[in-house]
Amino acid sequence: MDMAKKAKKRKYSKSSESDVKSEMRRYKKGTAKSGRKGKGGRVKSKKQAIAIGLSKARKKGKKVPKKAKKKKS
Repeated sequence: MDMAKKAKKRKYSKSSESDVKSEMRRYKKGTAKSGRKGKGGRVKSKKQAIAIGLSKARKKGKKVPKKAKKKKS
């Protein structure tokens, strides 16, 4: 039997990965800030740091999926 694998399409570009990495580095150092122009205070969780990195990548026009829409109850 031939087990040919289907080529998977990337959801995120490699360059967006570098944006997230740099934001995680800032988070670990304790210099990552949230909010516009860093006026919202320090980033307190890894999830928050990743989200900031992805939004920065989105603003630069890199390949990143759209934000998930919140469901109305």
